[in-house]
Amino acid sequence: MTVNPRYGGRIADAWATLHEGIALATGTGNRLRLIDSVDECAFLCATAGRWAEAVTLWSAYAARLREIGVADVQQDAPARLDFQRSAAQALGPDRMSEAEDRGAAMGLDTVVDFALLLTGTDRQATKAPSGLGGLSARERELVTLVAQGQTDAQIDGQLYISVSTVRSHLDRIRDKTSCRRRAELTRLALQESLV
Repeated sequence: MTVNPRYGGRIADAWATLHEGIALATGTGNRLRLIDSVDECAFLCATAGRWAEAVTLWSAYAARLREIGVADVQQDAPARLDFQRSAAQALGPDRMSEAEDRGAAMGLDTVVDFALLLTGTDRQATKAPSGLGGLSARERELVTLVAQGQTDAQIDGQLYISVSTVRSHLDRIRDKTSCRRRAELTRLALQESLV
């Protein structure tokens, strides 16, 4: 595990504190605070050696900053760059690129759900949900759209099916994967490289 003086050796406390902060920022709708929380979650993941998750989060962080027209915090850039170099060595070019693409494709709601899942107290228990092997091509497509932050109504418009059909598909997907929340489906889609 890479040592990061930022947390003073208290990683477990940092996960819990960040989770609470993200939940509060979600309640207030403070977009900039949410984006900053994504950056902090990426630092925690990097500190824990969770390279793909860190790179995904940093890519989403950069994309969301560009989206709202805010510059990156330069004081954190050197540490972020050091971690990204370590991530590139650990992941290799293909996996690094995949993680970057996943993050760039995530909307703010999706990446915040992902960060909440990563920082939650059940992060170890949800680390490996059931795979997507038993899902049909259409069900995999729905999981991808959920992971991209699409609502049921947006999915029905994109796939030309009714909202009730979307919900029926999602119920079957939840039964097959044991993922009950959209955030869990998002994490599964990320693990299976669907987004």
